[in-house]
Order: sequence, then structure tokens, then C-alpha cells
Amino acid sequence: MANIIDGKAIAAKMRSRIAEGVQELKTKGITPGLAVVLVGDDPASRVYVSMKEKACHEAGIFSAEYKLPAETSEADLLALVGQLNQDPRIHGILVQLPLPDHIDTDKVLEAISPLKDADGFHPYNVGRLSIGKPLFQPCTPYGVMVMLEETGVDLNGKDVVVIGRSNIVGKPVAMMCMAQNATVTVCHSRTRDLADVVRRADVVIAAVGRPQMIKGDWIKPGAVVIDVGINRLDTGKLVGDVDFASASEQAAAITPVPGGVGPMTITMLLFNTLEAARRCIR
Repeated sequence: MANIIDGKAIAAKMRSRIAEGVQELKTKGITPGLAVVLVGDDPASRVYVSMKEKACHEAGIFSAEYKLPAETSEADLLALVGQLNQDPRIHGILVQLPLPDHIDTDKVLEAISPLKDADGFHPYNVGRLSIGKPLFQPCTPYGVMVMLEETGVDLNGKDVVVIGRSNIVGKPVAMMCMAQNATVTVCHSRTRDLADVVRRADVVIAAVGRPQMIKGDWIKPGAVVIDVGINRLDTGKLVGDVDFASASEQAAAITPVPGGVGPMTITMLLFNTLEAARRCIR
């Protein structure tokens, strides 16, 4: 059976380091600050925002929440982002997605100062990542890379298959793996002979958004499997994009769902906020 990669434990270790870094900055008169903007009343978004607020409090980071009604205009949201860009208390800005349909998400994300882009979604930061000189990296793929490092996985020369091509996970994690000298294949739901492609991988990173799509017999014996997916079945059970039971019989190490990648996303958001605050004294 595969070794279970405990995301909760790795996240706790990282958050302890982050809290130490926050306290060090406070001795220099700087309290890292994160602004979280929520537009509307999406239940999942409310839960995420609450988790982020709690995580900030535990790390000693100043948290400012802006909960706006769903009918908030695009112009008003952009005005708020502009104010936060100028607010010296705020080092990181996160606008919770998804936004209501009448608001242009790209326009809002591009309005955030690249130096306060705690989510790592601004085109400036995406561009820096693509040329191997990252400033702020997207939180979920960044968390995946930390998990691999903490698990002792050396990507140098390894074959990595990424299943999923989103701007949030698939594309950035592929670039991060290439930066560590991996040979990366990016696949998706329409890739021909997907199972055969996955079978060649030393490391599989699944982020396709389809419950239990990747089967155990797709996994090369001894491979490392990182399951980014989180899907709720009709029964209410949460599962990943990988069939955990069968894949864990083949893999050397695998992340569970829940308790794998999930805890790392907010952790890396805190880390990005801390790094943004550190730039104030560099």
C-alpha cells in the first residue's frame, strides 16, 4: 500500500514557520495584512472566507474582510480594489471567486496590484512564473510543490503527467515542475489514450475535476500521485479525481481527499501574504 501524504501535517509545519516569520516582522513594526473580498452569498465561498480568516488569526496576520452584496457593480468592486492597492495595512489582496456573472473576472484580477497579488493570478505574476522568475505563485500548485518537496520527491529528470489545463492549477503546476527539470506532459479530458500516457508517469498530478476518473491500473507501480480534485458524490462523500482505493495499491505515495492538497492552498496564501509584507523591508 502507498504511503499517505498527509497534507494536514505538512500544512501545520508550514503554518508554524509562517507564524514565526510574522512575529519576526512584527518586531520590525510590520504586521502582514490580507484583504479578502467576497461578492454575493455563495455558500462554498462563505466557508472558504471563514477558513481564511481563522487561518490569518492563528498566524498573527491582520485580516480585513469586505463582504459585498451580489448586486455590487463592477465599477464599485474595481474602486474597492483600487483603495486596497493604496492601503499600507494591506500586503495581500484576494478576491474570492466565482464572481457574479455581471462582473468581468479578468478585469478585476488584473486591477489587483501585482505586488499584492496573494493568489498569484495576475498576468504579471503568471508571466514571471512562465520565464522562471516567479514573484507570487498560485496557491494550490505552489502547495503541491511544497508537498512534493516535503515528501522527498526529486523531480529532476522525472516524467510528470499533469491531468488538467486550468489557469489555476494545471498550467502553473506544469511550469513549476519544468522549473525543477521534470519532463512534463499536460493532458486533459480529451487526450487520446489518456490511460497509456498516465502509465508512463513517475509523478501524476490530477486536476481535471472529474470524480475518480484516474483508475488504479493507470498508475505505474511506484509512482507518486497528487490528487488536486475535490468532488462531492450524490451520497455527499468527497472524493478526488483519482480512484484512491485502487491507485493506492500501485503508487509509492498518494494524497488523500480530503486531507491532502486542500489544507495547503490556504497555507500558501498566508505564505504569499507574508512574502509580500517582507518586501516592505527589502
